[in-house]
Amino acid sequence: MKAIIPVAGAGTRLRPLTYTQPKPLIPVAGKPIISFILDSLIEQGITEYLFILGYLGEKIKNFVDQHYPNLSVSYIYQEERLGSAHALWIGRSFFQDEDEVLVAFGDAIIDVDYSLFMKSSNSCIAIKKVTDPRAFGVVEIGSNNLITKVVEKPLIPKSNKAMVGIYRIKEVPQLIESIEFNITNNISTDEKFPLTDAIMRMISSGISFSAIEVDNWFNCSKKEVLLETNAIFLDREGYASVDLPPYDNTIIIHPVSIGKKCKLTNSIIGPHVTIGDNVEVNQSILSNSIIGNYSKLNEIILKKSVVGNDVSLSSAGQSLSIGDNTEIDFGHQ
Repeated sequence: MKAIIPVAGAGTRLRPLTYTQPKPLIPVAGKPIISFILDSLIEQGITEYLFILGYLGEKIKNFVDQHYPNLSVSYIYQEERLGSAHALWIGRSFFQDEDEVLVAFGDAIIDVDYSLFMKSSNSCIAIKKVTDPRAFGVVEIGSNNLITKVVEKPLIPKSNKAMVGIYRIKEVPQLIESIEFNITNNISTDEKFPLTDAIMRMISSGISFSAIEVDNWFNCSKKEVLLETNAIFLDREGYASVDLPPYDNTIIIHPVSIGKKCKLTNSIIGPHVTIGDNVEVNQSILSNSIIGNYSKLNEIILKKSVVGNDVSLSSAGQSLSIGDNTEIDFGHQ
């Protein structure tokens, strides 16, 4: 089985962070979002991957090549963001001869038992109940847990079960035919070609899709959700840093994740703080925050904040969301 990882989105709701950092590379509990996805799929024995790149795609390619050198990885660029089905269409040569494929969108962290996907006799779609399904693709389920209808961002949803971005599709030729039919006949939703519409065509032709409910879906599309997810995973076993080196006159309130070659002095760090590599923190208090690589913080009080890579901050007590390569000095009045 091959895996297709679409990561062409711009992550606009996390700006300014995503002006210079693609959303899949934003760290959660010391681990980029894309690594949560890849590590789970590798555990299932999947070794061949197609990444469909777009916005800041070269950074994702560089990360995967550096951190997953043993995988067989192909890349293709979606120059025009015309929807998820269009993304699969431009990469069809990678998987058109496969018996089945797994599609996992690379911008969310999902707790799911992948063995349920692998054991299913049908194609299947991961779902999760949501409070407001109008912003998502929604499934309607009939007897035997089979999906009877999928709708992309319905104005009046008839279900509260949203598709979370993981699909196992066993009928690959029919998938490609459905996408081709919609693109050729310009059957679109909001001027794009979502995978939802192609799957609906497959269902209408008699292909069975089962629904598999996931335990948790961390979409991380807003700063507040990103920080909440960071705290949840730091509280889990295996994510927080242990056996940290001594830092000069610094108190660590666990759980935290602190990267390599960090210099922390005269500060209080934690709880629920993720700090990247090569970060310097002096005379600062940080809690419930994420700090990117190579950033420098001096005389700062931060809580519920996300700071990008290579940021310099001095003298403030604020809640911030700051992109990469930024320098802010609030000074003293």
